[in-house]
Amino acid sequence: MRLTMQTIEPEAYKAMFGLEKYLSASKLSATHKHLIKVRASQVNKCAFCINMHTQEARKDGETEQRLYLLSAWRESKLFTPEEQALLALTEEVTLIGQAGVTDATYQQAAAHFDDHYLAQAIMAIVVINAWNRIAISTEMPLA
Repeated sequence: MRLTMQTIEPEAYKAMFGLEKYLSASKLSATHKHLIKVRASQVNKCAFCINMHTQEARKDGETEQRLYLLSAWRESKLFTPEEQALLALTEEVTLIGQAGVTDATYQQAAAHFDDHYLAQAIMAIVVINAWNRIAISTEMPLA
């Protein structure tokens, strides 16, 4: 059994929840937050976060079909151009070590969102990636 981060380092966990509090007060739509959380968690193969965030997304009205097709969003017509820009940014920030964030992806996102919204989206992507790394490295059990 691996450590339980919130028990061993509660202040670190509290700091992560501070970032969540910031994001909950941001202008990001609930749909965008869910798409970011689920897609980054899929890319990172974080079962704990995929399970939790798909449940939350469904509670907030996201459809089963869109959740099923999220991993193949480029091949689906169910995502708006704005959502596609957000998903492309989510993937590139999540996989930042491979090729960074391309100018094309950044400009596509910037065409849909103002600077504040784009900054908040990037923060949301960064935060879910941090949660994914905590959950995977400590093998957090599915709830």
